[in-house]
Amino acid sequence: MKSSLRRSLGLPAVVVFFAAVGCSTSDDTAGPAVPTPSGAQAAKCRALHQALPGTVDGRKRRGTDPDSDLTAAWGDGESIALRCGVPKPALLQRNPAADSVDINGIEWLPEKQPDGSVRCTTVKREAWVEVTLPARVVGGAGDISALTDLADAVRSTVPYGIIG
Repeated sequence: MKSSLRRSLGLPAVVVFFAAVGCSTSDDTAGPAVPTPSGAQAAKCRALHQALPGTVDGRKRRGTDPDSDLTAAWGDGESIALRCGVPKPALLQRNPAADSVDINGIEWLPEKQPDGSVRCTTVKREAWVEVTLPARVVGGAGDISALTDLADAVRSTVPYGIIG
């Protein structure tokens, strides 16, 4: 796995970052909320949906409720959840230079949530892809290496580019 911070802050900074940042909680029982992207972003998201792997971090892909080409989930109970076509993260609106993490050529903006999960959103892609990793996946150190399993699908379907 190739992983580096865009600003060369190193692994200790990632751990401190995860410990310091807090945002909203998420309830995973009904499946991820379906976003409403623009037509161009929705087309990229549908292509991503078709390219997503059958397993992420050893967890099998499952259906979502409601069923949508804009969402996906892996694992039972507290699962890894993906939403494509979400709005620009509020953190980037407040701080456009927020540090991102490169995992296998895909830049992600990680945001630790109050429940211990980490929400990661792609940056520099033509659609915003958000993945929420539950606390039991990231552990106390904020391990987001599960995103490695999604890199090829994102790279092949959501081109590099800047969106507003």
